[in-house]
Amino acid sequence: MYYIVYGILFLFSLAPLSILYLFSDLIYLILYYIVGYRKKIVMSNLLQAFPEKTDQERRSIAKRFYRNFTDNFIEVIKLMTASRAFVEKHFTGDFSIPNKVYDEGKRCQLMLSHNFNWEMACLGIPLNSKHLFLIVYMPIGSEVIDKMFMKIRTRTGGALVPATNMRTGMLPHRNQLYMLGLVADQNPGYPKNAYWFDFFGKPTPFVKGAESGARRGNTPVLFCKFIKLKRGYYKIIFEMGEENPATTQPAEISKKYIAYLTKFIREHPELWLWSHRRWKWDWKPEYGEIIQ
Repeated sequence: MYYIVYGILFLFSLAPLSILYLFSDLIYLILYYIVGYRKKIVMSNLLQAFPEKTDQERRSIAKRFYRNFTDNFIEVIKLMTASRAFVEKHFTGDFSIPNKVYDEGKRCQLMLSHNFNWEMACLGIPLNSKHLFLIVYMPIGSEVIDKMFMKIRTRTGGALVPATNMRTGMLPHRNQLYMLGLVADQNPGYPKNAYWFDFFGKPTPFVKGAESGARRGNTPVLFCKFIKLKRGYYKIIFEMGEENPATTQPAEISKKYIAYLTKFIREHPELWLWSHRRWKWDWKPEYGEIIQ
C-alpha cells in the first residue's frame, strides 16, 4: 500500500507548483464551505484568542488560515520531488545566529511552533545550518503516512527523533553538534506534568521538556518563526531565546517563548494551526500554579 500511495503522489508532485495550487484552491473550497473541516474548533479557538475582533474579522482570519492549510498540504507533496535549488529558492533566512553558536562549538535547541510551513523548514534548515538538524516528531497513526513523511522530512540531511522515545533516538547523534528542533506549542500528553500559563486569556499547559533538557545541558535556546513572503515562499527568522539556560529558573525560558509565540500569532494569525486543539485541557488545582 505504501508504494502505491507514494507512487501516485510522487507523480502528482512532478507538476509545476502553479498547477498544484489549483488543487489547493479546490480543496480549500471543499474544506471551508462544504465539509467544514474542524470549523467549530477553528472558530472557537479564534474567539478565545481574539474576543475583541468582530465575527467578520475572525471569519477573515479563518479563511486565510484554511488557504494556508491547504497550501501546506500541497507544498508537502511538492517536496517529495523538489530539488535542492527549489527548496533554497522557496525557503530563505539569515542563519548567522545558529551558525555563530556552531562556530563556538555548541549545540543548540530550536523552539518553533505549528507555523506554516514547518514541513518546508524540515528541508530548508539542513541546507543552511552548520548544525546537524534533528527533528523531534510525533509518529503518525497511519504506518503508510508516517513512512512517507519520514522520507520527505529527511531528504536534505535532517534526522528524525521520535518524541515517544527521545533517549534512544538521540543516541546515534550524541557526539555531534546538532540543532534540536522542538515544536514547543505541542499539547502535553499529561497536563499534570506541564507548565501552566495564561495563554490568550485561558490557563494552558505547555510541555516542560522543551526547556528542561536545555537547562540540564546549558544548551543555547533559539526561538524561530516562519513568515510567508508570498504564496510558496517563506522566510525563517531566528532570535536568541536564552544563551545560558543553566542560569535560569524553571519555566523562565518557556515564559519567554510563550510571549514570543503570542506576539507572532497576533501579528500573523493566519499562519498558525488553528485546527489543532490548543485549549483542550482545563486547569485543576492539583496541576499546580498558573505561572504569570
